[in-house]
Amino acid sequence: MYDLIIRNGTIVDGSGMSRYKADVGIEGGKIAAIGKIRDSARETIDADGHIVSPGLVDAHTHMDAQVFWDALGTCSCWHGVTSVVMGNCGFSLAPCGEKDKLLVMRNLERAEDISPEAMQAGIKWSWTTFAQYLDAVDRLPKGINYAAYMGHSALRTYVMGERAFDEEATTEDLQLMREELRGGIRSGAIGFTTSRTSNHQTPDGRPVASRIANWNEVRQLVGVMGELGAGIFEIAGEDTGAEGVRLDDYLGRLKSLAVESSVPVTFGMFSSRRAPNYWRRYFETADETAAAGGHMFVQVHSRSLNVLLSFETNMPFDRSPAWREIRKLPLAEQEAALRNPDIRRKLVQAANEPSRSEGRAVGAEARGANYNWIFPLDRPTPPYRSIAEIAAAEGKDPVDVMIDLALEKNLKKFFLQTLVNENQDHVLEMMKHPRSVVTFSDSGAHVSQIMDSSLQTHVLSHWVREKQALTLEQAIRLLSFVPAYHWGLKGRGLLREGNFADVIVFDAERINPQLPELTYDLPAGARRLKQKSDGLLATVVNGQVVLRKNEHTGALPGKLLRGPMAQA
Repeated sequence: MYDLIIRNGTIVDGSGMSRYKADVGIEGGKIAAIGKIRDSARETIDADGHIVSPGLVDAHTHMDAQVFWDALGTCSCWHGVTSVVMGNCGFSLAPCGEKDKLLVMRNLERAEDISPEAMQAGIKWSWTTFAQYLDAVDRLPKGINYAAYMGHSALRTYVMGERAFDEEATTEDLQLMREELRGGIRSGAIGFTTSRTSNHQTPDGRPVASRIANWNEVRQLVGVMGELGAGIFEIAGEDTGAEGVRLDDYLGRLKSLAVESSVPVTFGMFSSRRAPNYWRRYFETADETAAAGGHMFVQVHSRSLNVLLSFETNMPFDRSPAWREIRKLPLAEQEAALRNPDIRRKLVQAANEPSRSEGRAVGAEARGANYNWIFPLDRPTPPYRSIAEIAAAEGKDPVDVMIDLALEKNLKKFFLQTLVNENQDHVLEMMKHPRSVVTFSDSGAHVSQIMDSSLQTHVLSHWVREKQALTLEQAIRLLSFVPAYHWGLKGRGLLREGNFADVIVFDAERINPQLPELTYDLPAGARRLKQKSDGLLATVVNGQVVLRKNEHTGALPGKLLRGPMAQA
């Protein structure tokens, strides 16, 4: 007798091979049989009319803190994701002792929009080293699987304390960092990550700790993984400009690092209307690295990268002095003020004046308004009409258009502010590139700024069903086997007998992201954006049904996925 049989489904197995009808028998957390199964099971899922595929893998998340208060792994789990990789961009919670936890939180607070109050309330600190952190995650109840990188900012602050934010490492500092990284990789870290981008700042506008490191420090730490023959290096890259000597130098260093260390190197890349072909240089470098004997692959998104604007969260004119006091009021009082013609007239005028406020938006923070690239979020997937288009058609000021649309929903209307990946032809080209991996949800971070946990269901609904630019077989391979392969998640991302039973069952005609919502369900009542999806019949993790119709069954079979040096 099997533990679980998924009957009558259409298998899309993750390999890219054509779909076929079969049952899937699961026993002991693994796939025991695929074919016509006549035996019985303790539990059955009738998948007639549905696709049965591997659970999806999201290799770019920041769930390092969230895993301590959210056993399910939301919002990723609601979009077919059964395994995630956390600790990207140099940000992890370890190594760090409890007495220094505020240093680590300083790195995360603004750069990743993770509430320090939520972290203080939601995390029971029980570690100092990275190995102890992994053991703490291992002990947690989990709905999905987690792998974890060691982050450079945490490693620096662990060794250097406050000096990490101001000083280059000494020889002794670097030796201590190398020793801790070596221990972390041996205990199961999936790799090492860093950030060198000005988008990553502390709340007081200073660089996060990893940005203070010189390139030799980065090279020495990546070299630890080269010596061990294990681990992946992920980097949030340098600000080089779109072309020229700085870009050439950076890409040359990145290529040399991959070739000389034999460590796989990965980073995220987007297209931009400001430099339409900038991204191509990075893919060319990945090809050149492969030709030279190194391994480099590029993480890409499945749509434009958008800030979610709303009067409940952030709007592009919040920095204006005239708006600042209004925006501090409760939502109902803001609504009353915006319905007052005199107040509204002054606010519209102020919103159209050049901003003189200090500071600039970084990362996923709201920018000043370009109404050609702000869109009402009326449906989960494009096409959208811009505020500029609506204003021109109605003969109205764009600010008035945004206010009117927001008032129709009592100010609970979302707008998309597009930052990058405006050209969807480029997005599709990047997704199809042989050296790319479709990932980069940032789940667990930017919790009131963006909502990209749905990038996988966006692929299945928009690119497969609506645009028919990918076959379902191609899409499932891109979202399951390809990331599992690149991050070495053996036995996952492919439906094969003997592999782990991470499986999703969904209706290909109905799979779709829902519209997001704002909730206050983080520890200490902190806010976050949430988004579920339609069309998922069941999500199975390690052989147990975790979600039925995206509702939790109570099962928590998720595991810590340790790197190769710690695997049995």
